[in-house]
Amino acid sequence: MSVSEKVAYLRGLMEGLDIDDDSKEGKLFSAIVDTLDEIASEISDMEEDFEDLSDYVEEIDEDLGDVEGFVYGDDDCDCCCDDDCDCDCVEIHCPACEEDVCIDLDCIDDDGVCQCPNCGADIEFEILDEDEPTEE
Repeated sequence: MSVSEKVAYLRGLMEGLDIDDDSKEGKLFSAIVDTLDEIASEISDMEEDFEDLSDYVEEIDEDLGDVEGFVYGDDDCDCCCDDDCDCDCVEIHCPACEEDVCIDLDCIDDDGVCQCPNCGADIEFEILDEDEPTEE
């Protein structure tokens, strides 16, 4: 039962009790039920606004996903383990966190250093050939 229906039920109870609207108690009950009716109406309006906003936010989220796909590309490659992966990654063992991680070759700076994507520690490479960095 909605709040509006509950207020309507209370109004019906009040009328069924034959409370005199001119008495002090009758005026009080009538004012309370009128106030509850206004509150129920406001709640109903807020619920409708909330549903509209929820739909709008969902549309914005979908649009943002499209923009992210356009800006960052649709390839969600986070590793070099996939055979279909066309990224330029190498898998190494990080000496700091002791985890095997994939490093994008483009992330290695001119000094042969990049950060571990897992722990953020600097990993140094000895660059033998520009196409094949090796871990020091």
